[in-house]
Amino acid sequence: METTLTNQNSIQEEIKSRLKLGNACCYSVQNLLSSRLLSKNLKIKICRTIILPVVLYGCETWWLTLREEHRLRVFENKVLRRVFGPRRDEVTGEWRKLHNEELRYLYSLPIIVRVVKLRRMRWAGHLARMGEGRGVHRVLVGKPEGKRPLGRSDVDGRNILRWIFGKWEGVETGWSWLRIGTDGGYL
Repeated sequence: METTLTNQNSIQEEIKSRLKLGNACCYSVQNLLSSRLLSKNLKIKICRTIILPVVLYGCETWWLTLREEHRLRVFENKVLRRVFGPRRDEVTGEWRKLHNEELRYLYSLPIIVRVVKLRRMRWAGHLARMGEGRGVHRVLVGKPEGKRPLGRSDVDGRNILRWIFGKWEGVETGWSWLRIGTDGGYL
């Protein structure tokens, strides 16, 4: 697998290419997803083991804007509509697509945007447990070596993580996770 980098450090192209690859995977297993012989649980397992790993490759480093979150949710809903199929309307008797609320009710696992945020937090905890001699760990705790070029803003790993956890709903933005991630010790 590959990752797309641009000179503006934009993640939009990366997410677009991931979604294209996810569409290709979805197309390759569409006969399985729309089959009436397979249970819904098995179809969901197929999605989670074949399609989602392709789409979420490298998602630990993604900076999601609302636009990218929306694109990911649209892709997920498209796949789930294929899995759960249409519903017959009780009033008119006609077949219709499932609404987003109905998909959320039927699909009890975390939505794709939440999975991205969980993986990002797990990656940050992994970085926190790295030894102090590792370069990534020094950037995380804001102790890089050397001098910064003139005119460059102060980019601190702690500020980056505050931004990550500030976007996370329901998580305290304190540094207790850093102490927990390093077996109760302090950095």
